[in-house]
Amino acid sequence: MACEILLSSAYLPPVEYFAHILNAAEVFIEREENYLKQSYRNRCYILSPQGPQLLTVPVYLGSFHKTPVKDIKIDYSKRWQQIHLRALTASYSSSPYFLYYFESIEKIIQTRYRYLLDLNLDLLQAILKIIKIEIRISYTTEFSPVEKKQGDFRYSISPKKVSNYLCKNYLQVFNSELGFVPGLSIVDLVFNTGPEAVNYLHGT
Repeated sequence: MACEILLSSAYLPPVEYFAHILNAAEVFIEREENYLKQSYRNRCYILSPQGPQLLTVPVYLGSFHKTPVKDIKIDYSKRWQQIHLRALTASYSSSPYFLYYFESIEKIIQTRYRYLLDLNLDLLQAILKIIKIEIRISYTTEFSPVEKKQGDFRYSISPKKVSNYLCKNYLQVFNSELGFVPGLSIVDLVFNTGPEAVNYLHGT
């Protein structure tokens, strides 16, 4: 039975993130937590010819140790937009559906958002539109303590944790050299499988 789920904000999240959304009745994005470093909140992994490549959105953390994620501002002193778009093009320009979907993602990344939360939400909604998932997305209004309750995925989807989610294998750009590489950003699935992407989110 579909239920409400709780997710962290994430930059071009991994496939697993969208698998949970697919099975949900409603999605809440955590905006009241303290920002967590080295998480998917400002980073993702794509597939380069050498293997997984990390893309990170630089942010200002302020003078205090703990900064609410809703207050995290993007640092434009670094040319991260050009770096990310160049990396996405280098990795996926030969994929079957790159030309169909890259422009909408490119437009959002090129936009000068002040807050990380806004960038992430617009990318999330763009991807949901591409893979044709219609679902209500809301922000939390208060922070709930971490509990092992159904539907709370805020801290279980992390680059520091081994995921139990098993995505169905699909043909990736560098499949012949690297084999199938799991745990990548949703853009890897979208650029490689196009309208069939949603069928892979059910897992094995």
